[in-house]
Amino acid sequence: MSVPVPDASTFEAHRERLQRLAYGMLGRVSAAEDVVQDAYLRWRDVDAETVDDPEAYLSTIVTRLCLDELTSARAEREQYTGPWLPEPVVTPEDRPDANVEREHDLSFALLVLLERLRPIERAVYVLREAFGRPYAEIARRVDRTEAHCRKIAQRARARIEEDASSVDAPPEAHASLRNRFVEAFRQRDPEALAEVLAGDVTHVTDGGDIPEAAKCPIEGLDRVTRFYRKIAPDADEDIEVRPVRVNGRPGLLALQDDRVHSVWGFRVANGQIQEVYTVMNPEKLRALADPLVSGNGTEER
Repeated sequence: MSVPVPDASTFEAHRERLQRLAYGMLGRVSAAEDVVQDAYLRWRDVDAETVDDPEAYLSTIVTRLCLDELTSARAEREQYTGPWLPEPVVTPEDRPDANVEREHDLSFALLVLLERLRPIERAVYVLREAFGRPYAEIARRVDRTEAHCRKIAQRARARIEEDASSVDAPPEAHASLRNRFVEAFRQRDPEALAEVLAGDVTHVTDGGDIPEAAKCPIEGLDRVTRFYRKIAPDADEDIEVRPVRVNGRPGLLALQDDRVHSVWGFRVANGQIQEVYTVMNPEKLRALADPLVSGNGTEER
């Protein structure tokens, strides 16, 4: 007697949610795709009659695969050159479903904060805070007791909230500050930059082995302003910047010679930009769709 094979369409119905879950836990688009594909291969080997709830079953597989990946990735992070930032998810700013996107994607700033957590803390936090799953279900997914998961979530939440201003500003205020930042950056205007940047602003560049990338975070308004005045391109340089959404929040896509140069994300708090994140590592920019590079709506700088 043959074993009933699960329907591939059932998996496809959950693929997008599984992808978001894996990305939230790993912070890497390519790794999330690999995990979801591995989950699909495992799904094909399952006896369909033994699965009562496909979504719960698949989410458990993805969660456990991500925990394994996070554990093995820690050594890789320790050898990484310079700061490590998540891979950005970039979409056009005028995308029709932008509001839906904001509701469901983890912000880039939050993903940065999640790097402070241990793998099990990150898994529980993402499942609880980003996906709203009940503790009983989380406990089954991570193979812990429900009471233990509550303690893990409380500890993870406390670590995230050590930064009292970790919540981003409303989208309109965020976009306004982003636009004012671009203009001040173009003009190399220290006074205008001081109006949009917090006094304790931090700039973080993830460039991997790229020589020109800053290898340490730059902290403080004076140092960050001097850094921007140094790196701002001249008018005759073939560089352009486009307003985009980075993980659902207002950000920037910088292009040079029709190639992606960098992606910029921001954490906004108390009416100013608190942190600036620049991803330059080409390995982390490969997932960007061609329409983002070839599309319209550019802003020369």
